[in-house]
Amino acid sequence: MKASLNLISLTSMIPLVVMIQITSGESLINSTCLDSARDDPNIDYAFCTSSLQAAPGSHCATLQGLGIISITLLQSNITDTRCSIKHLIRNSTSEEPYLRRCLSDCLELFSDAIPSAIEAMRDFTLKRFEDANVKISSIMDAATTCEDGFKESRGLVSPLTIRNHHTFELSAIALSLMHIIQTRTG
Repeated sequence: MKASLNLISLTSMIPLVVMIQITSGESLINSTCLDSARDDPNIDYAFCTSSLQAAPGSHCATLQGLGIISITLLQSNITDTRCSIKHLIRNSTSEEPYLRRCLSDCLELFSDAIPSAIEAMRDFTLKRFEDANVKISSIMDAATTCEDGFKESRGLVSPLTIRNHHTFELSAIALSLMHIIQTRTG
């Protein structure tokens, strides 16, 4: 009887422990995103929290873990955007030469961003934050350059505005997390 009561007590505590871990993880995400959004006008608090909270493992991640998650999100975004650009190129017509040229330029920029993101992850995990910062900053520049290319032609609307903005903002989140980690660890 006593053993079964202990088992019942233990089983009823497991959800409580899990809930505390999730709350702790959400608290870290919320506070980190709050600090990031306050310090960087390029980061939207709601986008930051929703992006990080949606990632597997984020609710029990450390600050370092959130940094890894942010770069992983960036890598996925870049890969998905590159795929979308290829699709847009395939579906554009020959009557749209400037659109095709802009999309081709963006494809090249995002193709180059993939190895940069991989290298940034490696640098981040090795705590070579300056090197990771340079690579992630180049990804931000790629998104901006891609978007700016469409603005050079009057009347041409970028089909990548939202994707470019997300790439830029995910990059800003990763940079902010690196900055927070560096300032908290000395």
